[in-house]
Amino acid sequence: MSMSLADARYHINRVIGLIRRGLASLRTRGWKATLHRVGVHTRRQPVPRREPLFAPATVPFAPFTVPASDQPVASIVIPVYNHCRHTLACLRALAAHPPATPCEILVIDDGSSDETADWMPQIEGLRYHVRAQNGGFIAACNDGLRLSRGQYVVLLNNDTVPQPGWLDALMTTFQTVPEAGLVGAQLLYPDGRLQESGGVVFDDGSCWSYGRFESAEDPRYISLRDADYCSGAALALPRALFEQLGGLDTRYAPAYYEDTDLAFQVRAAGYRVLVQPASRVVHDEGTSNGTDTGSGVKAYQVRNQKVFADKWRDALRGQLPVGSVPSPALLHRGQRQILILDESVPQPDRDSASLRQFNLIRMLLAGGAHVVFVPTRGEHGGKATEALQALGVEVWHAPFLKGVGSWLQRHGERFAVVMLVRYHLAHECLPLVKRFAPQARTVFDTVDLHYLRERRGAELARDLRLVRSAERTRASELAVMAATDVTLLVSDAERKQLATDAPQVKVELLSNLHEVAGHGLDWSQRRDLVFVGGFRHPPNLDAMQWFIGEVFPLIREHLPEVDFHCIGADVPAQIHALAATCPGVHVHGYVPDVAPYMSGGRISVAPLRFGAGVKGKINLSMAHGQPVVATTCAVEGMYLRDGEDVLVADGAREFAAAVVRLYGDQALWQQLSNNSLRNIAQHFSLDAARVTVERVFLA
Repeated sequence: MSMSLADARYHINRVIGLIRRGLASLRTRGWKATLHRVGVHTRRQPVPRREPLFAPATVPFAPFTVPASDQPVASIVIPVYNHCRHTLACLRALAAHPPATPCEILVIDDGSSDETADWMPQIEGLRYHVRAQNGGFIAACNDGLRLSRGQYVVLLNNDTVPQPGWLDALMTTFQTVPEAGLVGAQLLYPDGRLQESGGVVFDDGSCWSYGRFESAEDPRYISLRDADYCSGAALALPRALFEQLGGLDTRYAPAYYEDTDLAFQVRAAGYRVLVQPASRVVHDEGTSNGTDTGSGVKAYQVRNQKVFADKWRDALRGQLPVGSVPSPALLHRGQRQILILDESVPQPDRDSASLRQFNLIRMLLAGGAHVVFVPTRGEHGGKATEALQALGVEVWHAPFLKGVGSWLQRHGERFAVVMLVRYHLAHECLPLVKRFAPQARTVFDTVDLHYLRERRGAELARDLRLVRSAERTRASELAVMAATDVTLLVSDAERKQLATDAPQVKVELLSNLHEVAGHGLDWSQRRDLVFVGGFRHPPNLDAMQWFIGEVFPLIREHLPEVDFHCIGADVPAQIHALAATCPGVHVHGYVPDVAPYMSGGRISVAPLRFGAGVKGKINLSMAHGQPVVATTCAVEGMYLRDGEDVLVADGAREFAAAVVRLYGDQALWQQLSNNSLRNIAQHFSLDAARVTVERVFLA
């Protein structure tokens, strides 16, 4: 395809602008920061994991329809001045993938002389407003604010292509982060490289587009994060707040630094400014005014830096010094930085240890900490990783994580606390932590006492080889405890065990962490029995072989209409085979949402014959007001009383009799249901753990 004279002129001006910006960067930021920018600009980026970028087809104009609501939640304000084909691409993208959020779209025409006035009125659903005279970007945006009707105002440049889900991600952030006052999108170049994941403001008022030219999926840039400012190319804020602030400050007219100023105003009003990388917007930077700060409207960027610096002189004293290269260590320098090392990211819908860890992370974030998670296997955990990133956790993974040792060598000095999960990982990683993060408090999270669980399993199996293996585990686990500052245990029973086995070890009790879900359905509306537990955990496999093979047939003799629902990932073939011989048994495997089984099943069973720690399956049921029948081993260390909070039975006939009794006794069922919720609130809720979390991690 031949290049037009206009295209050639644009590219020439762009190159000249880049050279001038490079020279300006050398003068203002120094060689180190400038060299960093040159390096990332030329670096080859890894293949992205996320969906390919959407781009609408370039076709001749024909009328079409854009999303429109009579009661919009969001008002999308698009200021335009010529460049009608860019505006069309933006509107076609919004039409092709309508947001789930009810919205209206306003195009504010600042005096265009191209086809804008001919085409815009033909687009159904669009609110098209022509300004009386050209006033620049700020004036057009403020007109859009006055005309908007939504609860939120979204500023969107016309040279953008919003990606599917972009608006919903912005709106969701306001629901999940009540302190959010302004949320910006992750801006991308058309080739997929990162243009900006929030902006950094230096102490002289100059700015840095964080992550420019890097991979958009780099762990440094892909998590929800507080930003100094977000580009006005794609940002949202509550309309009431925008009006309270008086719109964009006209002292920056016609354009540049008004978005930076807006972010500082939002923060001064007591709200947070966040960048939401789940909201992706392609931005053809420089379409309107080019990139050359030496001439044209772009020259106002230089002038307005001085205006901004004068206005925010006091606030700028706390910013990074000009010349520094922004990094997570520097950007989170005002927070307590906590590193978690585990084999993989938690999957709270699959096991209780993951749910406990996920809720612990939530508590650390709520306490003001910045949490970094490094899965030593280096694997991206898919939705589980994205769930942590949505909270604001900095999650590292391949190909950005080359190795735990080299990563710690580069990042170790920024952490106040390092938590190592399970003894075998702690044994491997502790020497690296001691070398590269010697200043950090080391916390060993046992999850449960592995040697105690292994010893009990060996005794049940009467296997001397397993007994010897359990003793080797004991020696390794106790050695890790002796080498770390604090050991986390999940039950008081384990604390008593360690008082005998290793009295010199400093321990803290941090049990399972659950939200109290409530009563669910009442007794008459519930039916059947439920078990929840993943089958990679040996006690669960043994429990189901015993329960399905020996206990449930005895229950069916008295309750022939009752079914049993076995839920848990990685079900082995022997459980499927056993269930096929036992009428009424339903093996569901992994279930994404177990809440309906918790709130609708009448009884939960926990037929564990060996194990250690606190049993999340019991906590989960009790948090939903679902009574539990369990073995003595299963209720160990959980502050449960037989006959008041739970029914306890160990033999097959005794266990079956307890289930049959509870299933038909509404008064007993209700008593256990009420006491279950009380037990969770008192011992296993986030509130119950708050003091311990603050003492171990935040003090």
